[in-house]
Amino acid sequence: MERKSNRRAKESEEKHCASEGSEQDKDYKTSLVTLNVGGYLYITQKQTLTKYPDSFLEGIINGKIMCPFDADGHYFIDRDGLLFRHILNFLRNGELLLPEGFRENQLLAHEADFFQLKVLSDAVKSKWEKEQLASRETTFLEITDSHDRSQGLRIFCNAPDFIAKIKSRIVLVSKSRLDGFPEEFSVSSNIIQFKYFIKSENGTRLVLKEDNTFVCTLETLKFEAIMTALKCGFRLLTSLDCSKGSIVHSDALHFIK
Repeated sequence: MERKSNRRAKESEEKHCASEGSEQDKDYKTSLVTLNVGGYLYITQKQTLTKYPDSFLEGIINGKIMCPFDADGHYFIDRDGLLFRHILNFLRNGELLLPEGFRENQLLAHEADFFQLKVLSDAVKSKWEKEQLASRETTFLEITDSHDRSQGLRIFCNAPDFIAKIKSRIVLVSKSRLDGFPEEFSVSSNIIQFKYFIKSENGTRLVLKEDNTFVCTLETLKFEAIMTALKCGFRLLTSLDCSKGSIVHSDALHFIK
């Protein structure tokens, strides 16, 4: 008798859990929303779209603003579908995060105004103004190669984003097996300076870690810095000494953009 009672209690508990699970699944599905923005479909949660009260999207979700539906029953918004990913990322992250080289600030600001997201609109306009100001300033780059062990290779640029590009490139080229930037480089927002190297028998200077583990050649790092500069639109100002034989062997190079 006791066994039957326990079995019934267990079955009742399992049915209750299954019922709760089903309700949770149902609630989760109803919290998802599919938007058709200019022909691009986006699936997100209601809480994401209602993050900013009195915004256009919050008004749609809460029935304050009438919005047409497409043939599949999704909300249809006749705006730029590609740019909407940045609107949605802002709602998800709470900050403006744009890919490197993004050049559609004016269009994105218009989209932010349409969706009534003043915080995003202000952030985009601020970013745009800073870029406009920076574009009017001359950008300098200096690559100095000292044969003194304590100096090594020094890269100076008054544009921090270029230093960041060089930094990521050096990490890739050096194959240092370190999680972060190699400790053999002294880094600030404007300068990268190498700290340890030795000269090999054939004249090539080898980049070493502090424990004398080989990383790559100093000439390779210098070549990568020069190639990155040229790809980024810098012009070489230095008059090259023909006796050096190669741009890589020049002691000091000056670029401008």
